[in-house]
Amino acid sequence: MHDLENRTAVITGAASGIGLALAQRAACEGMRLMLADIDEARLAAAAQALPLAAEAMYTMRVDVSREADIAALADAAFARFGAVHLLCNNAGVGLTRLAWEMSAADWEWVLGVNLWSVVHALRHFVPRMLQQAVESRIVNTASAAGLLSTPAMAAYNVSKHGVVTLSETLYAELKAQQAKVGVSLLCPAWVPTAIHTSERNRPERFGTAAPPSAASAACHARMGQAVKSGRLTADDMANAVFDAVAADRFYVIPHARIKQAVRLRMEDILEDRNPTPLPEKQ
Repeated sequence: MHDLENRTAVITGAASGIGLALAQRAACEGMRLMLADIDEARLAAAAQALPLAAEAMYTMRVDVSREADIAALADAAFARFGAVHLLCNNAGVGLTRLAWEMSAADWEWVLGVNLWSVVHALRHFVPRMLQQAVESRIVNTASAAGLLSTPAMAAYNVSKHGVVTLSETLYAELKAQQAKVGVSLLCPAWVPTAIHTSERNRPERFGTAAPPSAASAACHARMGQAVKSGRLTADDMANAVFDAVAADRFYVIPHARIKQAVRLRMEDILEDRNPTPLPEKQ
């Protein structure tokens, strides 16, 4: 998909990080934007900084863990712009805890935002995108955590592994239908965003996470440091996504070094070996 000018992009988690970078790149491509985030104030500030006319952009507060919010987002996008050509299911949260320290509410929050949001988006966007006469594309943001299994990130890992296999399944299904809807899967490693402070946007219905144990707190500190020290930026992720969209490429893995760990994991599986421990920083 090459000609993006005057096409419509829908982006979740658009107020900051990779989502905002995707919005900025889409604006530079001359796209019309439907931007969604749970942080309404930050989303409004981000939208004001984008070089687009008011009629070419619409923002909406969306709790992506709620199907009703995703359905409303789809309805609003098609009602306002008539079509959706690029759907970026990008919203994501993280919580660093040892697996046995996570409550049911912790799991429901992380899976709701990271995995169920994509499930809901496919249900409410794809049927209408299939009816469009022109090409369109879905970009699902997973993570290197969807290809590996990093300690103290159980819910995040599960959610992102889910996004990976969901996206691969969707790709095969659309190809079998000879559909004009393509799929790309973004799997970044450490990027300096605010994902390690995700609890700032945790909805009240999920309560608050219990104080971490000393071991979980240490893991959280290491993860925060790894996120802040990431060498590739959110802009690098957005550029990689748009390159993949232009090239009709499914896997988008901007951190090339992470492929060594992915290969090692595959070899562990194929050789019937126990999992090789991951280094702390990839």
